[in-house]
Amino acid sequence: MRSLLPAFSRQKNDSFITILLFWCGLVLLSSMYITLPLTTLFMDSLGITSAQTAWIGSSFSLCYALGCLLYGPFSDKYGRKIFLSVSISLLTVITIGIGFVESFPILLILRGLQGLVAAAFAPIALVYAGEIFPPHKRLTAIGFISSGLLMASIIGQVFSGMVGEAFGWHAIFFILGALYFVTALAVLFFLPKEQTSRTEESILQKFGNMAVLLKNSQLLFAFSITFVLLLSLVGMYSVLGSYLSSPRFDLTSGEILAVRGAGIIGMLFSPFAGQLAQKIGRGAVLRSGLALAAIGLLVIGFSPALSILVLASIVFVAGIALVTPVVISLVSQLAGNARGSAVSFNAFILFLGASAGPGLVMGFSKTEQYVLALNVLSAVMIIAFLASLFIKAEGKKLMEPAAKKQISP
Repeated sequence: MRSLLPAFSRQKNDSFITILLFWCGLVLLSSMYITLPLTTLFMDSLGITSAQTAWIGSSFSLCYALGCLLYGPFSDKYGRKIFLSVSISLLTVITIGIGFVESFPILLILRGLQGLVAAAFAPIALVYAGEIFPPHKRLTAIGFISSGLLMASIIGQVFSGMVGEAFGWHAIFFILGALYFVTALAVLFFLPKEQTSRTEESILQKFGNMAVLLKNSQLLFAFSITFVLLLSLVGMYSVLGSYLSSPRFDLTSGEILAVRGAGIIGMLFSPFAGQLAQKIGRGAVLRSGLALAAIGLLVIGFSPALSILVLASIVFVAGIALVTPVVISLVSQLAGNARGSAVSFNAFILFLGASAGPGLVMGFSKTEQYVLALNVLSAVMIIAFLASLFIKAEGKKLMEPAAKKQISP
């Protein structure tokens, strides 16, 4: 009986850490999406145009993408937990500060800083999970983190829409700041410090590793799939609102929000990617997820009924949710000792795709060619499926020897 207690305690601890990392991903990345429903509030409060309002979100996402390149090399050198703790603490201060802002230029600057600091979580937490969890639990943990990151795209919009309408947009940042403060304390006191050796490489050498990684054809295929994931997800939701409000469906804003919210069901599949990978292999999960996403997009475009469209959107999101943790796991494995740099670059590519998604479909939306936009996104997903055929997903430590050879001083 006594021998079972440590194992039971470890299992409870792993579960708590997984839930905490999921929560961090959910609340931290919500900041990227909270400004999307607030166009009218910002225009009335700050006296700006709709085009200027768009920059309040873009300043965050662009700085977030750039920030993803920075933190992996630094965390490789100095450790993961310290950067997670410091970044969330700084994010708390910046977010609360935004709540007091009445100037558009200052808001843009602080939103950029907010994105730059928030970018520390995704690349560091994903590598951190790979270091503290035993091998059989890593994909599941990464799946939960990925699920939090994906759910933020919907939860953030619903939260800000409700709070903004009831209390004004300033209250959104005060509430988020309070949540970040509690989250920072939880990370500081409850996340264990990772047990990994530190290399003697300089930070410049760490950044140089990224260029070496780009010479790896397997990683290039993985990065190409990563780019497509949020490109298609954000692109689909960018065109979906206009599509549902068109004469074909003629939905109200509340009904459209409900259709968006249904996508959360698909996101719940992400934590199970690890269990599926253990049973049928990572390659099968990767390709099946990409195929589901492509089919879902096609059905959304040609759906004869709203109920089928909603079901297809869930299938599409489920495909993305299954693929995301698998790709992250593959990138981390393929990069060997440079996994911090690789996962950071992967996160950069991921959110670069998120920035490109709306631009890809914007022209189709303006001309009301919604079905064509969805078909283009489906074609992009099919290309990603073809790229997945060239990835050797089942080998162990596929590229680590090569990575070590290139990276060692």
